[in-house]
Amino acid sequence: MAQLTESVSHYYSETRLLRVSLSDQRTKSEVIDPTLTQRFLGGRGLGVKLLYDCLPPKTHSLSPENMLVFAVGPVTATTAPTSGRLAVVTKSPLTGTIFDSNVGGHVGAQLRRAGYCAVVITGAADTPVYLWIDNDNVEIRDATPLWGLDTALTTDRVLQQTDSQAQVLCIGPGGENTVSLAAIITDKHRAAGRGGVGAVMGSKKLKAVVVRGSGRPEVTDSRKFDSAVKRARLLLKKNPITDKSLPVYGTSVLVNVINELGMLPTHNFREGTFNDAEGISGEKLLERFFVKPYHCYGCPIGCGRIIRVDGPEEAGPEYESIWSLGPQCGISDLKWITIANRRCNLLGVDTISVGSTIGCAMELVERGLLNASLRFGSTDGLLELIDDMAHNRGLGAQLARGSRLLAAGLGAPETAMHVKGLEIPAYDPRGVQGHALGYATSNRGGCHLRSYMIGPEVLGSPVLVDRDRTEGKPEMVILYQNLSAAMDSMIVCRFSSFAWTVDDYAELVSSALGIPLSGNELLAVGERIWNLERLFNLREGLSSADDRLPFRFDTALRQGNSRNRVARVSEMLPHYYSLRGWDEQGVPTPEKLSQIGLAA
Repeated sequence: MAQLTESVSHYYSETRLLRVSLSDQRTKSEVIDPTLTQRFLGGRGLGVKLLYDCLPPKTHSLSPENMLVFAVGPVTATTAPTSGRLAVVTKSPLTGTIFDSNVGGHVGAQLRRAGYCAVVITGAADTPVYLWIDNDNVEIRDATPLWGLDTALTTDRVLQQTDSQAQVLCIGPGGENTVSLAAIITDKHRAAGRGGVGAVMGSKKLKAVVVRGSGRPEVTDSRKFDSAVKRARLLLKKNPITDKSLPVYGTSVLVNVINELGMLPTHNFREGTFNDAEGISGEKLLERFFVKPYHCYGCPIGCGRIIRVDGPEEAGPEYESIWSLGPQCGISDLKWITIANRRCNLLGVDTISVGSTIGCAMELVERGLLNASLRFGSTDGLLELIDDMAHNRGLGAQLARGSRLLAAGLGAPETAMHVKGLEIPAYDPRGVQGHALGYATSNRGGCHLRSYMIGPEVLGSPVLVDRDRTEGKPEMVILYQNLSAAMDSMIVCRFSSFAWTVDDYAELVSSALGIPLSGNELLAVGERIWNLERLFNLREGLSSADDRLPFRFDTALRQGNSRNRVARVSEMLPHYYSLRGWDEQGVPTPEKLSQIGLAA
C-alpha cells in the first residue's frame, strides 16, 4: 500500500478516538495515529487492533478490564451506499474469542458526524450510567431510573433527556443480567446481536450510548469519490438481488430458496427441509403483515421489514430469526414468530442463539436429559422462557449460557450446534461445502457472514459454483474472509458484495483517504485483520481443535435436495491452513506474519 500523504494525515486529524473510563468517570478525546487507520482502516479492524494491543491475555470477558469498542470506518456517513454501519468489538463471554458484532441503522453515521472513529469503553461504573455524546461535549449520566427497562422504553427515555434527533445504542434486561446471549439494540430493532456483546455492556453498568453529530465528514478526493459512488449505486440498481429480491421480500426471501435445496435446518439440525416453509416465507410475510421497507443510513436496498401484526407498526423478523424461532424449533406459526422476534428485541437478546439454544433444549427433553415441558412444534410457554433467559432465572438461566454449556452440562455436548461456542445459523453445512469450511474457520465462531459462501454456492453471485464440491473452496473461502474483514472495517453492508467487486470497494477507500489502493491491497488489509484475530484467539488458548463442526454433520441428511451429503471440512482444512501461510496446527508462521506486517 502507498505511504500516507500529507492530505491523509490532515484528514485523520479531524477524526478522533474517544476513550471512556467508567471506573473513574473520565473521558478523553485523542487524535488517532493515521498509520493505524491505513493498516486496519476502522470498524472491525481498528477494534481488533486496539484489543490485541491493550487487553491483557486471559482477561475475563465480564471483568471491568475488558474493552468494549464502538467503531466506524473511513467511508461511514459519506454518500457511499450502505455506509451507515458500526462495529462493536470486544472479547466475547459466549465464545472467549475476539468478537465483532456489526449493526446497521443510523447510529454509526451519527458517531462519525460527531467527529469520532471509535469509542473505547473500559472499566465499570458503580451504578447504572449512560454515555451522551453531543459532538465535542461528552457526559456520563445517571441511568438508575432506566435500569430494568426494555430497549424501546430506554430509547424513548434517553431521547427525551438528550435530543430527539440523536441515535441510541442500548441494552435490555438481557444485558443488565449479563447473560451470554445478550445483544445491543439500536433504533429499537437493529441488533449487534451475536456473541454476548450486550453482556459486556451490562457488566460495565452502561445502559446506553446516545450520539448526536452535526458534522459532515469529508473525503480527500471528492471527484474520484463521487464517481465511485455513482458506479456503486448503478451496480446495486442493476443487480437482481439488491434491486429486486431484497427490496421486495427482505432477507426472508431465503426461506423457500434454502428449503428447496434441503439446507433449512429443522428440529435442531436433524433434517434440512421444513414441510411448512411456505407458511413462514418472505412471500407470506409480505402478504400477511408487510407495511413498508426499512432503510439503514445511506442504503438504497431497504431490506428491513416494517410490519403490522395486531397493534402498531414494528420491525419484522429477518431470515435468521424466522429460522431460529421457527423451523429450528419445529414451529410454523408466522404470527408467533413475529411476536417472539419482537420480544427478543425488547429484552435485548440474540434471536439466533436464543432459538438455537431452545431447539437444543427441546432435543435434550426428548432424550430425557432435561426436565422441562418443551417440545418441538409447540409454542407453549416459550415467550415466558425467553423472558426467563433474559432475566437469568429458572430454566431460562440454564439456557442463557448458550447451547454449548447447556448440552455439556447435561452430558450431551453433541446436541449443541455451535462452533467455538457460537450457535450456527440457518444454513445446514452438509448442503454447502464452502460455507461449512467458513463456519469451521470463523474467528468468532459459527457465523454465516465471515465468508458468505451462500453467494456463489447458492445464489450464483458473482457466479454459481457447485455447492457439493470441495476443490477450490479453500481459495474462495479465504478470499471472502479477507474481503469481509475489509468490508467490516470500511464499513459497508455485506449485501453490497452481491453487486460490487473488490476493485469497487478499493476505489471508495482510495478516494476517501486520498491514497492509491488496489483491490489486492485492500484484500491484504483484510488478511492482516484476519490473522490478528487468529493471533488473539491463539493467545486465549484456542487451537486447531476448535476449527471443526459438530459431529452431527458427519451423518448424512436423509431427505431433501441435500440428502446423502455430509460436511467435508476435514478434506479442506489442511489446504486452507497451507494457503493461509499457517502451520499444520493452524498457527501463522513467522514468515507469514512478516509478509503481512504483523511480525513482533
